[in-house]
Amino acid sequence: MPKIRKVLVANRGEIAIRVMRTCKELGIATVAVFSEADRSALHVRTADQAYLVGPPPSRESYLVQERILEVAKQSGADAIHPGYGFLSENASFVRACEKAGITFIGPPAAAMDAMGEKTRARANMIQAGVPVVPGSTEPIQTPEEAREYAQKIGFPIMLKAAGGGGGKGMRRVEGLHDFDSAWRSAKSEAMSSFGNDSVYIEKYLEKPHHVEIQVFADQYGNTVHLNERECSAQRRHQKVVEETPSPILTPELRAKMGEVAVKAAKAVNYVGAGTVEFLVDVHRNFYFLEMNTRLQVEHPVTEWVTGLDLVAMQIRAAEGEKLPLFEAPTPRGHAIEVRVYAEDPARNFMPSPGKITHLRVPGGPNVRDDSGVFAGFTVPNFYDPMISKLSVWAPTRAEAIARAKRALSEYVVKGITTNIRYLHGILSHPEFVGGDYDTSFLTREHTALLGSEDTQLSEVAMLASTLHAFQRDQKRAKSLPSAAGAGDTGGRISPWRLALKNRRR
Repeated sequence: MPKIRKVLVANRGEIAIRVMRTCKELGIATVAVFSEADRSALHVRTADQAYLVGPPPSRESYLVQERILEVAKQSGADAIHPGYGFLSENASFVRACEKAGITFIGPPAAAMDAMGEKTRARANMIQAGVPVVPGSTEPIQTPEEAREYAQKIGFPIMLKAAGGGGGKGMRRVEGLHDFDSAWRSAKSEAMSSFGNDSVYIEKYLEKPHHVEIQVFADQYGNTVHLNERECSAQRRHQKVVEETPSPILTPELRAKMGEVAVKAAKAVNYVGAGTVEFLVDVHRNFYFLEMNTRLQVEHPVTEWVTGLDLVAMQIRAAEGEKLPLFEAPTPRGHAIEVRVYAEDPARNFMPSPGKITHLRVPGGPNVRDDSGVFAGFTVPNFYDPMISKLSVWAPTRAEAIARAKRALSEYVVKGITTNIRYLHGILSHPEFVGGDYDTSFLTREHTALLGSEDTQLSEVAMLASTLHAFQRDQKRAKSLPSAAGAGDTGGRISPWRLALKNRRR
């Protein structure tokens, strides 16, 4: 197959920049697309070319297939990398790329069809002999049918969107008393997120671990797994902290889960990077959850411990090259990733869009910050509030935790509220440090993870504001007519003097 010369990255933010960096290392030109809200975004500045694709809402810009393909034609791009989210798991878009003669850097549409619709994926895995979480193998059409099925398998249950993942369209239901509201909200969110309101039911497993296996396949049927990622630190079914190796997996369990993940990928003739997700119960039995037919947000931790560039491997697989390895590499050291969000954990994780007035990112040995923002950038309120992924590597898990905490202590973002302090709380919590935390960990320990106010920092902030008020008054005094007298405030006590007076009290 011909080599790829120019890649249009059909995404935004940190993942678009991450793909572009590998493309540049491979000598491949890049094309960015952007909405009106992203005119000054970093991914626009990073690309060789950039094209406006529509208004801020993603359904009118990043999700408009025809416009993306039109830009690819105008720019001369011969391939499209979808990143994750948006069109990354849209089989109709893959077929549209094929029809237009553009290489889609990802799995074929048939594999995406087989795994993208969650109930179809469950049915395919059952047929392939892969253990799955008990539940329905078809979308459930009516609330009456759903209530009857839920009672049959027993509460608690999970309502899940059939047309997508990422925690969207997912609701835990404890009993019949909250079933109807959960059903309506799950279907509504599924429709707004995926354009498909189909919902199915799974049995809820108590205190499960969420462990996923990274798989990779070429166009010749060669498939390999690249070990696991522990993703149990979640809120609202969305991952917040990921690590590898998983602290609960033995080498034997890793090999067994890897074997099943490869079997799942081969069952649908998969090509490229994919992730097979499992739930592991308290008895260390594991069950197929879903397969994400794309690159994952947390792929950097796998790159840390394997030394592989997964985006480069995606591109080479799309060009028809064979896999560079045919067995799972032994993980080297330990890697942790935390997701930095523009949100306020103390206010129920409310998004915090706005202008970043100051930004200092961490550095040092084996620290990586995948970011899509800069000082002066305004974080829009139209998209996911994640602004960066901070990941670290160290020889041992304890050293990796210490390095991640140190890196977070260096991270400074001003102008918006972030979850940096909350992330530090997760890494410091005894349950996380112990390694045996489950998917209910963040919900159960929410108050403890928020932490208490640091009185010393509050005092520093008060003194800093006092100094600022003093400097402001001095500046104003100098600008007044000389008759007023230096420092004359018209008989009023200036804020800085009042603050110092109160402090002495």
